Parts: sequence; C-alpha cells; structure tokens
Amino acid sequence: MNRRQFFKLCVAGATTSAISALGLMSEKAFAAVREFKLLRAKETRNNCCYCSVGCGLLMYSHSSNGKNAEQTIFHIEGDSDNPINRGSLCPKGAGLLDYVNSPHRLKYPEYRAPGSKEWQRISWEDAFTRIANLMKVDRDANFIKKNKKGETVNRWLTMGMMTSSAQANEGCFVTHKFGRSLGMIQLDNIARVCHAPTAASLAPTFGRGAMSNHWADIKNSDLVIIMGGNAAEAHPVGFGWVSEAMQYNKAKLIVVDPRFNRSAAVADYYAPLRSGTDIAFLLGISRYLIETNQINYEYVKAYTNAPFIVREDFEFNDGLFSGYNEETRVYNKESWFYELDEQGYAKVDPTLSHPRCVFNLLKKHVDRYDFETVSSITGTPIDEYKQICEVIGPMHAHNKAATFLYALGWTQHSKGAQNIRSMAMIQLLLGNMGILGGGVNALRGHSNVQGATDIGLLCQALPGYLKLPQDHDINLQTYLDNYTPKPLRPGQTNYWSNYPAFFISQMKTFWGKYATKENDFGYDWLPKWDKQYDVTKHIDMMYNGEVNGYFIQGFNALNSQPNKQKVSKALSNLKFLVILDALANETSSFWRNAGEYNDVDTESIQTEVFRLPTTCFAEEEGSIVNSSRWMQWHWKGANPPGEAKSDPEILSGIMLELKRLYANGGGVLPEPVQAITWDYLDPKEPHSAEITKEMNGYDLVNNRLLSSFSELKDDGSTACGCWIYSGSWTEAGNMMARRDNHDASGKGMTHGWSFAWPANRRILYNRASADLNGQPWDPDRVIMSWKEGKWHGIDVPDFNAKLSPQETTGPFIMQAEGAGRLFALKMLNEGPFPEHYEPFESPSNGNLLHPKVSSNPAARLLPGLVETFGNNEEFPYVGTTYSMTEHFNNWTTHCRLAAISQPQHFVEIDEQLAAEKGIVNGDWVKVSSKRSSIVTKVYVTKRLRPLTVQGKTVHTIGIPRHGSYEALTQKTYIVNELTSCVGDANTQTPEYKAFLVNISKAQGV
Repeated sequence: MNRRQFFKLCVAGATTSAISALGLMSEKAFAAVREFKLLRAKETRNNCCYCSVGCGLLMYSHSSNGKNAEQTIFHIEGDSDNPINRGSLCPKGAGLLDYVNSPHRLKYPEYRAPGSKEWQRISWEDAFTRIANLMKVDRDANFIKKNKKGETVNRWLTMGMMTSSAQANEGCFVTHKFGRSLGMIQLDNIARVCHAPTAASLAPTFGRGAMSNHWADIKNSDLVIIMGGNAAEAHPVGFGWVSEAMQYNKAKLIVVDPRFNRSAAVADYYAPLRSGTDIAFLLGISRYLIETNQINYEYVKAYTNAPFIVREDFEFNDGLFSGYNEETRVYNKESWFYELDEQGYAKVDPTLSHPRCVFNLLKKHVDRYDFETVSSITGTPIDEYKQICEVIGPMHAHNKAATFLYALGWTQHSKGAQNIRSMAMIQLLLGNMGILGGGVNALRGHSNVQGATDIGLLCQALPGYLKLPQDHDINLQTYLDNYTPKPLRPGQTNYWSNYPAFFISQMKTFWGKYATKENDFGYDWLPKWDKQYDVTKHIDMMYNGEVNGYFIQGFNALNSQPNKQKVSKALSNLKFLVILDALANETSSFWRNAGEYNDVDTESIQTEVFRLPTTCFAEEEGSIVNSSRWMQWHWKGANPPGEAKSDPEILSGIMLELKRLYANGGGVLPEPVQAITWDYLDPKEPHSAEITKEMNGYDLVNNRLLSSFSELKDDGSTACGCWIYSGSWTEAGNMMARRDNHDASGKGMTHGWSFAWPANRRILYNRASADLNGQPWDPDRVIMSWKEGKWHGIDVPDFNAKLSPQETTGPFIMQAEGAGRLFALKMLNEGPFPEHYEPFESPSNGNLLHPKVSSNPAARLLPGLVETFGNNEEFPYVGTTYSMTEHFNNWTTHCRLAAISQPQHFVEIDEQLAAEKGIVNGDWVKVSSKRSSIVTKVYVTKRLRPLTVQGKTVHTIGIPRHGSYEALTQKTYIVNELTSCVGDANTQTPEYKAFLVNISKAQGV
C-alpha cells in the first residue's frame, strides 16, 4: 500500500481519529473534526491502556439522543493537561479507537463443549451457574486442609488463575479476594513474564520494589543510560523526557543493546553486547569506578552498607557462594549476613578498612571484571566499553546525576533480578539514589502491571507487598514474628516494623466482622504455600494432569508463556477453562485447528471452555498505576459492546453463586467463602469507588476513611486492603482524580496531579539528597534541606521530618539497617552479590570466569526441562525477542491501524550472516530452536552486527514478539514456539532474551 492509498483508507471511520491524534491530518480537516466534537460530544478523561507511561486521554462520545440511545466513542486524543504526556500519544495510543471498536471484541458469553469445533452462545446466568458448580465440585474433592505434618494450610492446588495487568486496581483487588478466599495459591499475573525481577531486586537493595523517581524527573538528569530496554520504541512518549533532558539540560544519552535500536539512533554513545551478558558489563563498570576512585565516598559511607562487616564464614569461590547444595540447587544463606554485636546490631567500620566490610568484599568480587575479560564475555569492543565507563565515572560528583532506564531486556533472563541489582549497585556507588535526575527507572510494560503487583496478584504475595504465609507460619504470631524485621542499627526507622498493623488491617478488610482477635483475624483461612506455584510451574502441573480448572483473565497465555507446544498440551489436559477477555485471542481458541499455526486434534481436546466478554479501559471507571507509582483515576466513556461485563461484575456473579451453593449445600471449609466481604451496595456489580475505599482503609471505630497508613493499628480497629494506597481516597475526596498540574518547583513535581504511593511522595529515599547535616549535596538539585530549625523541600519527606538531621536515621527507611545494600544479605536466591552466569542456552562453551559453574546454579529446573535445551552446534545463533513501536504484544494485531502500519511479522539478521546463508532481504526463512520452529520473513540489517566472544564470531537474530494467527494482521506463527521455560532464579520470569536458534531459507514458501 502506498502513502496515497493509506490516507484514503484512513479518511473514514475509526482511523480518522487516530490519524488526527498522530498529527498527520491537515489543519482544516482537523478543525472540522474538532468543531464536530465540541458541538455534539461528551468529553471523558481516561488513560491509555498500553504501556505504563500513563498517558492521559480525552475520549469523545455522542449518541443519537433517541430513546435508549447508547453513547458511542468516536474520537480519542491526548490530554494536554496531563503532565506526563502533555497531549501527545504514540502510534499505539493514537490508534486506541481501533481497540475499542475492534471487530474482534467479544460481545456475548460463549461455551465450547468437550470435543466441539464451535462456540455456542449462553446466558450469563448459565455461565455463572455452570462455572460455580464445576469449581465447587473440584474444590470439595481436592481441597487440602492440612499438610503431611498436620499443619493447617487450607490450599486448593487443582485450580488457579492467570490474572490481568490491564484491568484497574479495583478489578485487581476483587480478583485477589476472589482467589484467596477460595484457597487458591496459584494466583499469578503477567508481571511473572515481564517485571517480576524488578521487585525481587530493588526491594532487597533499596527497600521498595518500584521506580524510585518519575517520568518528568528524567529531564533533570545529566546522563541517561538505557540498557535492558528500548524506551524510544516501547515507551515513546516517556522517552520524550529523555529528549527534553538532552535538549534543555545538555544531558548525554548512552544506549547499550544487542541491536542498534531506535533509542540508539539518537544516542551520544552506543555499545553492542551479547544478550545475556549484562552483569559482566555492569560489574566491569563497578570495577572501573573503584579502580579510578570515582566513588561518591561521602554518600557511600553514610547511606549504604559499604561499612558493614560480613560474617567470617561467607565465601565466594569458583562461581559459588557459601552454603550451596549441589543436589537440591539451593543455598543455605545463613552466612550471607552481617556480624552482630551483643545487642544484635550489625558491626560497622566507617573507615572501610576492615577486610570483610562490604566495600572490600565488593572490590574483591568485581576485580576479575577488567576490560579484556568483559569484552571477551560480552563481545563489546574494548574501546567502546572503555568510553562508556569514562562517561559514567564523573557522575559520582555531587553536582551530577545519572539515571538508568530499563525494561524486559534485563528482566527476561535466568538471572534477571541480578541484572537489575548490578545496575542498582552502580547508582549507590555514584550517590545517585534519592536525588533529582537520578534513581532507577523501571519502565513497566503494561498500563497497570505496577498496580496488579501492588495488589499482590502474584502467587506468594498479598496486597501492599505483604507475604502470603508459608506452611511453617503455623499461626498468626509466628507469621508476624517471621516477617516483622528487627532493627540492625540503633534507632533505625525500620518501617516494616509496622507489619502487624498492615497485615491485621488487611485481614479486617478481607473478612470484615468475621475477623476477630479470637480467631487470629481469620489468619487460618488464608492459603499457605509450600513451593512457588507461579504460572510456569502451574502450566507444568497442567501438563502432567495435576490441575483441573483454570481462569485466564486478560492474559493471552498461548502467546505469552514460553514453549507454546507445552502450553497447548497443558490447556488440553484441563477439565474446564474460563477466559475473561475483551478480545477473541489464541488462548480462548487453543482447541481450534489453525493448520500449521496450531496443528491440534480438536475432537480429542475435552476441555470445557467458557469465554466471557469483558469491558476495556474506555468502558470502566477506576484507577491505574503507572511506572512512576502515580495512581490516576479514569472515567467511563461508553458502555461495552453487547453483553460484556467488567471483571468485578463477572467475578461477583461467580462468587455470589458459590456463596449460595455453600450456604445451601455445605462443603469443604465453607467459612472463608462465606466470610469474605462482598457487602457492596450492589453485590452483583461493585462500584469502583467502594472498592477503592476498601483499599484506602477505614477507622472502624468511627467509620472514617483513613488519611494515611500511619493511622493503621494492629488491634483490629482499622481496616485497609492495601496499606501503600492509604491516603488515595480520604474524607477530603478522591486524591487520584486531582488535576492540578501546577509545578512551582520547575522540577516536574506536580503533587496536585493524581496521587503517588506512598503518601504522594514523588522521589523515594529523598533524605539521601542531603548530607548528614541536612544540607543538599547539590544546591541546584534541592529536594530536602534543613534550615532555621526545620526541614524544607519540594517533595513529601521520605523520613520522619519531625527530627533534626542528627536524629534522623538512614534514608532507606524500609531496610532494617536504613542503608542501601551493595550486599543484599539473604534476599536473593543466587547470591548477595551479582555474578555473571551464562544463559542456559549459550553460544559459548562454558563460563570464562568459572567453567564448572556456567549457568545460574540456583535456577529452577523442572523435570524434563534440561532435555528441551539446545546446544550451540545444532543451534549456533543467539535469539532474542523485542518490541516494536507499532504493536503492543498481540493486542494491537486486532486493531486496524496497527495492522496496516505493521502487518507482517519478520526477524532481523546481520549482513554477514545473511551472506553466509545465502539469504536476501524479504526471503521467507525458517527459525528453529530445540522446542519448535517458525516460518517468517527476514529483514537483513546493519542494526545487528557480529560480535567476537572468546575468539568466536557470534550472530544474534532479533525476533519481534508480536506474531498472531487469530488477528487482523497477516497470519503468522507464535514466537513462543521457540522459547524455553527456564527462568530467573527468584521469580521464574522466562529467559526470552537469550536462547539458541538456527536459521535457513524456508523451502516451498
């Protein structure tokens, strides 16, 4: 299609709106559209449903004004008042109308009978009744009240849920209550395949597992490093703040990536590296900073655990830390701790001279990562690597600030959490945490994946980053003792000491009047876990016939989970599957034979499937949390198509039927099902405001909304569903709906816009922006300062501002020692320091640093997994997945404008490999791994280049992850035919960024 044909197609219908939002429509035509909007339309404010930049939207709808006429959304554009996007939208956002009006929107509940080749329409009443009955029968038959030791565990393992990260917080909270009240442990979220390693790494390092600064603060940076992500491609509007820093603050941009991507195209410095070797690259930077004395020592001594002395029995030898059990692949972590004095406090050496202080152990650990070693491992040429180090080094000065931006390029590895840790340690050494223009910016991939994580939609979590109990947490007091840390230095804030108040208030929200002191506030009703039942583990259980029923909510599992062939077989082993989604995707029709793209025997698949249509972002009210922790409220612009319902409404229909069944017929452990609070004004259709207030919390004595989590108590007199959200909806009203974008500071601190958790704080750990005496390190970057006997600042203090500088404790208040951790103690599974381990499928023959321990020694290897690994003789090339601006996962393949702009799947290879293989641009090629293969088009490009790794030439094949065969784009294979089920040792996030493949010209295409 040429340019003229493209615009001719876009003149009419939904895409007109998208073209105007992109700024491609003529002024005259745009004025006509806008006049029509203003004269006849209803304006509704919302937020984009794609990535988590959190762009504001204005939706325009109208109706015929006739009887029973429905509002129809006809135009969507950026909200110019929103301080994040300031009216701009990326190509995906500009085409949002195509998502709302996609021809693949689901409209009616449907049912697929065992062995059937077609859907049949059913009523909502029939769907709720049938699903609830199937669930109750299975729960009564398979519920586990006690484990083999006789400990109360109350779990249901034959049922689980994959949950959505696109639904609003209110839907997430209802989902959590639904699953936990029934005893489900396998309640997991799309974060498991994207940003789960973020929380697993940042929380042990700094105390909280979220983005430390915010989008607009990037403009305050002197240096932006994009590594493990491609912000210009995946977060285009957020990347605008990088451009602003470069234009107005003269900031420099570094990009490190296996591909010369769109971010690299505008960078000042670019360096390639082999995918899966980021830790070596980053630890080499730490070595360079120490060796050249470019450390912010004043900051490091005061605010990190560099001076803390580690136990004598801690060791690291030949790739293994002390305590490793080779048979179980698990560490005993007792030695990964500080030496304690008689009072139980950690010993410190402020001079950093003790040989076992953290700083000296770190210095010894990174000493192996010299320029030559790093280059040999990563493939990065020495001169390019050295230049990157030289640009980062000066950022240790008090008047400089660097910030890191990363995404799935770091998380989707078998050591994803340690990738992030390696970077976080650099920021501590440079003194760049808690300051303007600094910090660690985790660029979340979904609009509300941050919120879904906050609400605890992960198998071992409760809302607010509380812990789901384990088997050995035999009663409430044991549980509270296990998760309430004791201070490791005198007088530390140690804010997690409030854990009992957070937890008991949450139990009061879950069980209401049934949560009493006499029954430990319903503690026994919570399911207890004995192992991590993440999505990959539960699919393995399905594959082995150990799971009977499953909910998949806004999660295209067939297209998102690794090893598509295994996922397909796993779903085929279920007795029943319930799909909640707005779109007709591959997972809901996994049983349909789609030829080469999904070659299954439909009649042999006996899974009952219920496909339940949901609302999309434009048809619901509620709050979502962007990467910056901003909770923004959005409003409903129109009703959904047909009979579609919201997620809370659907889950309420099933829950109320389950409550009725247990009330009338009894069953196994009905108490938590009966006790779970569902006393909304209309229990069949909870209102978002009601649920939000549940999460914010109440003083139960006077039924008053709480204004802060500081009001929570552990005596049952307060209720709060998610303590970090307390203050978001108070007696003063909905703080998330605020729209004051005034910025008196000029630094992007718009506190009157929305609500940022915690406590509307925009920059975490901001006590670290000033020295021990309360004087700002940099007078041009003042966040907090002590003068005239009190604290002053442009942000909400992240410390007790009633105390003087000499009385205040460490700035990392969620840590028991108040310090940022260079040494992570017992918090990660493979070690307190990061270490380079090869991907499980590696082009290298062993690990250069320790050949006997090549890959992550603590990574989980499920039975049969090793047999699915390919070797570098049969599969000699590195495969790595990535995103494109035009598409968002597989959603946008259902949208006309996105399908037009990028209709064809492809892979990228370098020119040298193409020449060796006799492949030319546009050829059809077969890409294969040990698991399966795909056939697609090839793009021969200079954006990839061969790298020399340990004397061997290594080629990378770039694989966009947007393939689909049930969409408006050209039919293509699902990319996850190729990927492996091995994952990060802490979170099991799959290793999508580094696996082995082969490539050849496809025959007969």
